[in-house]
Amino acid sequence: MEGHRLDQVFGAVSDSTRRAILARLASSEARVTELAEAFPISLNSTSKHIRVLERAGLVRREVRGRDHVLSLNAGPLEEASAWIEHYRRFWDDRLAALDTFIQTKREQTHRRNPR
Repeated sequence: MEGHRLDQVFGAVSDSTRRAILARLASSEARVTELAEAFPISLNSTSKHIRVLERAGLVRREVRGRDHVLSLNAGPLEEASAWIEHYRRFWDDRLAALDTFIQTKREQTHRRNPR
């Protein structure tokens, strides 16, 4: 995933309202007005959050007559998850090496100073 797109995804999911919108869309598509009703903010504020999600590629909009229907596009979240997973493995490897080092030192100390 390119850096700019990753920035957009992480920026989009950094807000609790946007995460709640994504959670709602994970269960089924919804009209913009339906989403707005679920939050204690104005339709205009909800629309601004939706635009951030659209720019990050997390939400798709389909116009059906007068209705704007939104659906989740989880692809960018999978890409962000893969980026995070890379660093999780990095730290798991480093922590495993540290654990091995500590265990080796304890064994050496125990051999030199048995109780």
